[in-house]
Amino acid sequence: MASDLEQICSHINEKIGNIKKTLSLRSCGQEPNLKTVLNKIGDEIITVNELLNKLELEIQYQEQTNISLKELCESLEEDYKDMEHLKENIPPHLPQVTPGTQNCVSASDLDSEEPVKVEEPACTKKPPKELRNIKEMPFITSDEFNGIPAYMKCRLTYCQINDVIKEINKAVLSKYKILHQPKKSMSSVARNLYHRFIDEETKDTKGHHFIVEADIKEFTALKVDKRFHMILNILRHCRRLSEVRGGRLTRYVIT
Repeated sequence: MASDLEQICSHINEKIGNIKKTLSLRSCGQEPNLKTVLNKIGDEIITVNELLNKLELEIQYQEQTNISLKELCESLEEDYKDMEHLKENIPPHLPQVTPGTQNCVSASDLDSEEPVKVEEPACTKKPPKELRNIKEMPFITSDEFNGIPAYMKCRLTYCQINDVIKEINKAVLSKYKILHQPKKSMSSVARNLYHRFIDEETKDTKGHHFIVEADIKEFTALKVDKRFHMILNILRHCRRLSEVRGGRLTRYVIT
């Protein structure tokens, strides 16, 4: 019982002490000298808060840059592995050039009745004509990137914009590969896509290569979100594409 009373008294005394502190601080705020100090402290708190917000934005930007650099590093490593593989697996039909033997033909070989047989390397297989005619979007150059207005570019990097161009080209190639495919060899899925492609064409897109958002979702892993549309605005600014609207559909024409 005594311990309970002591706890209650201690609690009440603590509350009274807090009230006294609050009253003393309230009275301090009414004094002109202290009011000036409090105003300065308030201004400094606001300044510190703004700096913290800027620091947070900078950290997010650095994190995104770090992710882009890692992706670039992985891409370079893959290219290096491919180069090493090609170096170690040179096709045997290619002519071998060895020092001391090139341009060396003996007189007896020239006087021989048998003609010298020159083995021609096999011709490299060219892609089909219809695939060669598919127009692709050129990548953004560094000069063009530097000329993009800051309000339009925001935190987007050079690599991120060109990565989207690469995916758009992938969607264009996949779409027009189906359009150039013989109908007899089409699967049911390809045939449905073919009919959708035909229905989406208009007189304004005749003779041009274009895609819609459904093609991006069908052939790429890109997310059609706010960031994607920001990059489309940049590509329009750099004259990489134009828009043709109609029938509740936006067509992105490769220019």
